[in-house]
Amino acid sequence: MTDELRTAALESKAWPYEEARKLLKRYPDGKPGGAPILFETGYGPSGLPHIGTFNEVLRTTMVRNAYHALSDTPTRLIAFSDDMDGLRKVPDNVPNGAMLAEHLGKPLTQVPDPFGCHDSFAAHNNATLRDFLDRYGFEYEFASSTDYYTSGRFDEALKGVLRHFQSIQDVMLPTLRAERRATYSPVLPISPTSGIVLQVPIEVVDAEAGLIAFEDDGQRIEQSVLGGKAKLQWKVDWAMRWVALGVDYEMAGKDLIDSVTQSSKIARVLGGRPPEGFNYEMFLDENGEKISKSKGNGLSLDQWLTYGPQESLAFYAYREPKKAKSLHMGVIPRAVDEYWQFRGNYAGQDLKQKLGNPVHHVHDGKLPTGELPVTFGLLLNLVGVMGDASKAQVWGYLANYVPDASAETYPELDKLIDHALAYGRDFVAPTLKRRAPEGVEVAALERLDTELAALPANASAEDIQNIVYEIGKTGGFETLRDWFKALYETLLGSEQGPRMGSFIALYGVANSRKLIAEALAR
Repeated sequence: MTDELRTAALESKAWPYEEARKLLKRYPDGKPGGAPILFETGYGPSGLPHIGTFNEVLRTTMVRNAYHALSDTPTRLIAFSDDMDGLRKVPDNVPNGAMLAEHLGKPLTQVPDPFGCHDSFAAHNNATLRDFLDRYGFEYEFASSTDYYTSGRFDEALKGVLRHFQSIQDVMLPTLRAERRATYSPVLPISPTSGIVLQVPIEVVDAEAGLIAFEDDGQRIEQSVLGGKAKLQWKVDWAMRWVALGVDYEMAGKDLIDSVTQSSKIARVLGGRPPEGFNYEMFLDENGEKISKSKGNGLSLDQWLTYGPQESLAFYAYREPKKAKSLHMGVIPRAVDEYWQFRGNYAGQDLKQKLGNPVHHVHDGKLPTGELPVTFGLLLNLVGVMGDASKAQVWGYLANYVPDASAETYPELDKLIDHALAYGRDFVAPTLKRRAPEGVEVAALERLDTELAALPANASAEDIQNIVYEIGKTGGFETLRDWFKALYETLLGSEQGPRMGSFIALYGVANSRKLIAEALAR
């Protein structure tokens, strides 16, 4: 890294740099022993991973990359799966729910895979998580709670929990309702008979030996907590993990602010230091409800990548992480176009502006080459009026508007056409409804047709746009917006649309005149 970049990063107000500077303050002289800075993200595999899970890894990676601009200290990122959690309820969006219901309460790694392709439900969801993290190219280490507990890697930390059992209770009990306090235990033994993660009071028999006692089905059981025979309540588990692994940074959703507070207190009880981090706002579905793995009411990564490129998702995740944002199909086109707008501005910006540009963090400062000669919105309008179009036909229309239009010249546009065709087929075409023109709209469309017919063959999009503007100004409309709205509704069948000069140039003057004729015939 250059001194200029480091200096600019130290002053940048972009949120990844602000977060990275917390780690500089945490270890002004580097982490003791030259150990790497450890970033962590957590995942509860009680349901299929969704974009919220992906975005937490993405945002953490952006902070990690920002830290690399500030320091030469090595880093690691662990994606930790809480797969020893008991299955609390059957998700709505998986098959074989009745079978899953027979295993409620058991660790997720002991619940059969309802899809029938992995050893357990957790293994299936973990594989799904890893697949979509790998597809994006994240650099991370996957960690399984079950592996860490059963292998003994957490044994010493578990003994620490037993040594400080009462102090941990003193942190947790005041935060609980009276009925919950009566049965709460930081340690959850695994029943030796049913295999269920038990929510029962426990007695510490011998902290150094890891021995506890509890009641299971009316019998007093003495059992070790070591080697996977128990797990911790998740707030305690979170704190124990921070201490055992030496986690330095972990972000969490706004709904976990209280949990971060309690886990931080417990980490200090255990003799550790809570990690740095910040709380991001939650994604909401189109109804304004929080996205849930078990409900499956959010977008999947595959859904977004069907209708938009992965960099558009990263761009959407980067922006305003502390502001609640809707996450549904309707946000994809705007995210695509805004990504390209910021990417187009990047080359002409100074270093300070570049570090604040979202695409800098999407690509870690290594932007791909290439440009987009048309907007995604314009492509969607094109495929909308074309109907059941092929990719080759779209390229044919693009030749009207884009010099040297080919997949070889514009490979990213070529991929974007696939997204536009899919989005247009599934979300645009079913909503299109062209209405008949009314009142002054009729004469305005007739005038537009006449003026388009008189244009020379080499007329530019700007020439056409000037004609459209002039008709709108002098055609008896109260506002230009009324004219544009009429064009969109009568010619395209939608309430919103593109810059008409660009659209007519792209679709072709002759084809556009056919649209006008069809509208007037209604």
